[in-house]
This record gives sequence, C-alpha cells and structure tokens, in this order.
Amino acid sequence: MSISENAKKYHERMFPGYDSSLAKTDPEFIELFDNFTFDEVVNHDDLDDKTRFLAILATLLGCQGIDEFKTILVAAYHMGVTPVEMKEIVYQGTAYLGIGRTFPFLHAVNDFCTNQGIELPLAGQSTTNSQNRLEKGIQAQVDIFGESMRDFYQSGPEESKHINHWLADNCFGDYYTRGGLNYQQREMITFCFLAAQGGCELQLTSHAAANMGIGNDKHFLIQIISQCLPYIGYPRSLNALRCVNEAAKQ
Repeated sequence: MSISENAKKYHERMFPGYDSSLAKTDPEFIELFDNFTFDEVVNHDDLDDKTRFLAILATLLGCQGIDEFKTILVAAYHMGVTPVEMKEIVYQGTAYLGIGRTFPFLHAVNDFCTNQGIELPLAGQSTTNSQNRLEKGIQAQVDIFGESMRDFYQSGPEESKHINHWLADNCFGDYYTRGGLNYQQREMITFCFLAAQGGCELQLTSHAAANMGIGNDKHFLIQIISQCLPYIGYPRSLNALRCVNEAAKQ
C-alpha cells in the first residue's frame, strides 16, 4: 500500500497512534482516500486546521454522516476545536436541520466529552433572555445581512409572518447571539449545513452572500468547499460552488 508521507503525517496528527482497520480490509480504498484527502486536499491551500475541522464537522452534520462525525470529533479535538465549539455547531445546526437530524449528533458530542473526562454540562454560552432575544436577533440579522433586515421579522403574509418572526427571535436571537463561535464562524458553518444537506440552493446563495458581507470572501468559501468535498462528494460541492459564484455576482 503506497500512502504518501504527507498523508501519513497528517493522519498521525489527526489520530495519534491509530491504525485503521480499513487499511487491512480495504487497502486500495484507504490508499485512494488518504492520499487524496490527507495530502492533495489539505495541501491545496493555506486554510488553518481548526477552521478546516469546524467546517468538516458542520458538513458531516449537514449530510448526516454520524459515524464519520464521531470519528472526526477526535481529529478536530487534536486540531484545536474545543468541546464548546463542537456543541455550538450542533446547537446551531438545529435551526437549519431540525432536532430530528441533530439529536444523535448532540449525544455523540456528549459521549466524546465523557470519554475525554470533560465535565458536563459545559459552561453556558447564552447571551440573551426572553425579554431581549427578539431585539438581539434582529440586530444579528442586520449585522450579518444588512440594514434591510431591520423590519424583516414583521414582514410577509399574515398567515405566515410568524415564521419570519421566529427567524429573528429563535434562529438568530437564540443561536447566533451565543458565545463559543463568532459571526464569521457561524455563517461559515451555516454555509456548510446548507451545502451538505442539498436542496437549499436559494438559502445557500443567500448565506454565501452573507458570508462575503462579513469577511468570508469568495476565495475563502471555495477553500471551505474544497476541504469538505471528500466528505460530501462532487455533486453537492459543485452545487455549492455555483451558489458562491451567483452570490459573488450580486
């Protein structure tokens, strides 16, 4: 089996001292995957490891890759992703994926923390309460999407305008205002959720534009897509790239 030295070194940083059982049962596959993912892909750009693994965890959550998510938690931890950041990815993922899809991932992070001897619950990260969550959520929307979002929470047809209200007080007021991750990181993981689950191209284009508006430029988003491609494949990666290009035109 001819795995490159670069791939071996990166894999060792991710999983110190670990020998994959698949290297014995599927050596040809491991050679192909490791050389591509842990050499060609990671050495394609200068994205820092922590950002790379924040994106990969969010992508695995978006595509429902629970077994790989559990494995990558270990690598992410070795690359500097904290338990608080792991939790915040899953918490915010609930706003974009729903509890039906985030539930097992929350347990996966809890199990990881327990196995690492990390006491639960972790330090609280909430910065809002029932009195100010709407106000703070509106401000988060404005900070990220622009002043046009100031009154968005009360827009739309009467029978459905409550959903825009919930976007402000719940999606943004409850989640985006939390500690642990900043706006740029939160918009980046949201981009990953949407890209990985597919079928959300309208929202993906909107959030690609939002990313660009707060400093995650086109080049950065293409780096994120590139690093996540081995985990979600080419079709959804190419869809994400098209959405980034459309957002850049805007």
